[in-house]
Amino acid sequence: MNRVISPLLAASIAFTMASELGATEKNFGAKQIEKANKVVQSIDTETLQSMLEENPKTWLIDVRNQVEIDTLGGTIDATRNLEIPRGWLEFRVQDAIADKDAAIVVYCGTNQRSPLAAAMLMEMGYTNVSNYADGFFEWAIAGQAVDVKDRAPESLLYSKPQQVTDNVWSAIGATAPPSYTNSGHNNNFSFVVTSDGVLLVNASDNYLLASAMHDAIREITDQPVKYVVLENAQGHAMLGSNYWQQQGAKIIAHQETADEMEAHGAAALARMRNGRRDKATGTEMTQPDIVFADEWKIDLGGEPIEARFLGPAHSPGDTVVWLPNQKLVIAGDTAFHERLLPVFEHTDTAGWIETWDIFEALGAEIVIPGHGGPTNMQEVTKYTRDYLIYMRGEVEKVLEDDGSLVDAYSIDQSKYEHLDTWRELALQNASRIYQAMEFE
Repeated sequence: MNRVISPLLAASIAFTMASELGATEKNFGAKQIEKANKVVQSIDTETLQSMLEENPKTWLIDVRNQVEIDTLGGTIDATRNLEIPRGWLEFRVQDAIADKDAAIVVYCGTNQRSPLAAAMLMEMGYTNVSNYADGFFEWAIAGQAVDVKDRAPESLLYSKPQQVTDNVWSAIGATAPPSYTNSGHNNNFSFVVTSDGVLLVNASDNYLLASAMHDAIREITDQPVKYVVLENAQGHAMLGSNYWQQQGAKIIAHQETADEMEAHGAAALARMRNGRRDKATGTEMTQPDIVFADEWKIDLGGEPIEARFLGPAHSPGDTVVWLPNQKLVIAGDTAFHERLLPVFEHTDTAGWIETWDIFEALGAEIVIPGHGGPTNMQEVTKYTRDYLIYMRGEVEKVLEDDGSLVDAYSIDQSKYEHLDTWRELALQNASRIYQAMEFE
């Protein structure tokens, strides 16, 4: 993603550069950097760009601390970008990069810590290490792709709503796990604006985030939010429900979603409070106002809207919202494409593949998934159904050869490595699919 450098970031860059470069030539740190530069290969922006184009599997390691990354523009956008603070490098890098011959590029903000980090990696036995001497700020100033931690820093939302069609909008969440930094906005909040009110999909992760979403909707329309459809019972979909009920909106959910909320909602709330801390203020567990079995339909201001349960998929009660007049589906966690889909203990991968046939039969031309931007059926089919078919086929081979769980971990998932959360989920998915298929 290319970004225009904001005045605040430009000022921060100038301050940081002045601070870091203000050290005298005689201090110990400067001498250590000079020593490191004699043994470390340094590269510039053009060279790094070429390396990433030629070998997307190049490892990048950002050795700045988390506060810098969160507040000073994010990180370089690359398939394999690790965030390991300089002080933790020796302790964490071997768990992340086992191959000592892997291509590694280390960077920081202004080439102060990265030469030292690169030299340390060489001392640890890594053989193909480079130092990106221009640093992150030069990369950003040059207009290269960066991955930002917060696209709407003035709001609790990760990003403000983007218009998908004339009356459909979606606030696209981070594709990372929920965190304090993204305020739990790691899924999409999509909504339909009509002359008789607004229908929103997902109540959000917490009360304050729901309020921020409401503020964003008010910037677009004066129509009230009348209905909130929950895509499932995950915390980031339903924990903000009490905010919307206070505004007079009706919460709509499938029966299995309602059952999950009743059984596990308190635990989800506790986890959210632990992770979001002060941002959890005002959030209380509640139950849906309207529960349906197969589908719930409404004509809202002349727009036919259908909330449908198509069958087992990612989570109990997974619900899609279908707008037949627009051939647009708000798919929720039935469809993935920018992040690797997660397989949970209750995920029915065989059932998901069967449900996909029903989902595909809708004939959607526009798909807004639960995570990632609006796309089309071809894209979500490639990274949802096809991934499930591939993984089940590979696990079947392991089982036929009397293989173990260790063999399942060795399944080659590298063609999906560019997807967000691949590192977090690939092995977990292999394990859970293997364990489920053992008893099919």
